[in-house]
Amino acid sequence: MTQTQMAALPVTIDQKGDLRILMITSRDTGRWVLPKGWPMKGKNLRRAAEQEAMEEAGVIGEVSKKPIGVYHYTKRMEKGDDIPCEVILFPLKVKKLLRSWPERDERKRKWFSPKGAAKRVDEEDLRAILSDIKTEELALAL
Repeated sequence: MTQTQMAALPVTIDQKGDLRILMITSRDTGRWVLPKGWPMKGKNLRRAAEQEAMEEAGVIGEVSKKPIGVYHYTKRMEKGDDIPCEVILFPLKVKKLLRSWPERDERKRKWFSPKGAAKRVDEEDLRAILSDIKTEELALAL
């Protein structure tokens, strides 16, 4: 049975006017991912994505009311079970990067261009979203 997760797409416009995406490393494999997690009791998916971005990436920002897309992947659980997941992706306009945050010692974070971010993800659906993302689309979403 497919489980739902939500993710944040932390974005900013750099000094040259180019769109940048903040990615983090996963705790287990060290590959580049977006902040994501399971739904949280008492929070809608949008607010849960915002919370994950703060905890995992040290990001404070403005999360979109509408998701920008959905991607799929298989989550490997600690006991070895594989769970198919559908991830709802919410753009988040970065206002501030914290110097200290809950998972600081467990992850790295780095800014990428959309194409650079797309090259680093394993999920085909997410790669397509990142490859096709337009600054104008994000401006409308945020």
